[in-house]
Amino acid sequence: MRSATVLLAAGFLLPFIAPPTLPAQTTNILDTVKATRVDEAVEKVIAETGIPSASIALVEHGQIVYLRAYGPARLAPPMPATTEMQYSIGSVSKQFTAALILMLVEDGKMTLDDPVGKYLPHLTRANDVTVRELLSMTAGYQDFWPEDYVMTSMMAPTMAQHILDVWGGKPLDFDPGTQWQYSNTNYVIAGRIAEIVGGKPLVEQLHDRIFEPLHMTGVRDQDASHLPPSDPTGYYQHALGPLRPAPLEGTGWMFAAGELAMSPHDLALWNISMMNRALLKAASYDAMFTDVKLRNGKPTGYGLGVQVGERDGQPVISHSGEVSGFVSQNTVYPESKAAITVLTNIDASSAAATIARSLAPLVLSAGANGASTGEVQAAEARALKIFIGLQNGELDRSQLTKLCNDYFTSEAIQDFASSLKPLGTPRSFTQVAKEPRGGMIFRAFRAEFPTRLLTVTTYEEPDGKLEQYLVLPAGN
Repeated sequence: MRSATVLLAAGFLLPFIAPPTLPAQTTNILDTVKATRVDEAVEKVIAETGIPSASIALVEHGQIVYLRAYGPARLAPPMPATTEMQYSIGSVSKQFTAALILMLVEDGKMTLDDPVGKYLPHLTRANDVTVRELLSMTAGYQDFWPEDYVMTSMMAPTMAQHILDVWGGKPLDFDPGTQWQYSNTNYVIAGRIAEIVGGKPLVEQLHDRIFEPLHMTGVRDQDASHLPPSDPTGYYQHALGPLRPAPLEGTGWMFAAGELAMSPHDLALWNISMMNRALLKAASYDAMFTDVKLRNGKPTGYGLGVQVGERDGQPVISHSGEVSGFVSQNTVYPESKAAITVLTNIDASSAAATIARSLAPLVLSAGANGASTGEVQAAEARALKIFIGLQNGELDRSQLTKLCNDYFTSEAIQDFASSLKPLGTPRSFTQVAKEPRGGMIFRAFRAEFPTRLLTVTTYEEPDGKLEQYLVLPAGN
């Protein structure tokens, strides 16, 4: 469920791209010239990245102007995507949890500055962490799922209480309010607090207070049951190997942090409510959309459940989302009354973000974080050596954690070798990002070949072992 903002994009051709499918919910009112440009932009990214499908919603002047789906929702047998289908939105779900907390604050039942210990006293330093710090990712609780794949341990069902007992009981990664670090654990805690204060299950409250008033009729709790055969299959791939159905998370793991699935139409309705400030009080929207600052005054670029920033001098509210087999990107330009929603059915891909960036000009027209040179070179050399080994079907498993070793099945090794060997030796292999996450260090590398670019991502434990090593198509 990571909010993947550092992945790059590159070329990989998909053998079958279904024709766009028009929706039933609304009439597309985008002019023909602009609609053609939108279709061309989306189809270009699909061709470059090899994603199976994308389903989009565009908002202009505060209304939905374009809904379209591209590509197959399922590959075998082929089933064209439609805009009525529900895609998992992953961490975009977090803003709904944050909004519910703000509603409970409006009810006078709690405050953002309440200590977590008022509701969940058994958690680590519960009396030192506030609800606001949970929602703004400044609490310090370690992320229980920073990886971009489903570990074997997460394929079995669980309950929110298990996540709280294990990760909520670990030492904090930093003192509350002193750093920003993305953590799904924060939102599992926030979701349980919402249930305790609201007196009802989280999804029931979301339905009663958000989905029903906004006529979001197609929202599904994917944490309780997986998507039916009428909706998309989520896919993944080993390196540049064939697309395969993604393994499914066990029920209970996505609670409050990434549990929702919906159509782009429903998410667009939510976006319109945000730009119109239609559901919450003004003070609540102000809190949600304000850049939360650390104790030293440094901005974080994050509000309550949303990333906040600027584009061409105007505010932007956005979030990405990822669960197994799905990546989403949702971006709102409140002053322009514009929004872009992109839902895709493949994991660990930057395609959704690339599509959203490419569509922004159309809609709006109506380093390595200071690491030392030596450290970067060592990280690059290590990642490159593993890459070359995988090209030859070889892997030094002593460098991997048990969970990462579980990921590298014989099938995975074969897919890595068969798809990467023909590329030859990279012309360059460069670290482009580094950040702390879930008690580990995340790194992204850019691998350049004569005909394409790839992204390699790793998670490194404190003892140096790798919890993740993925090779992904990259994009522009």
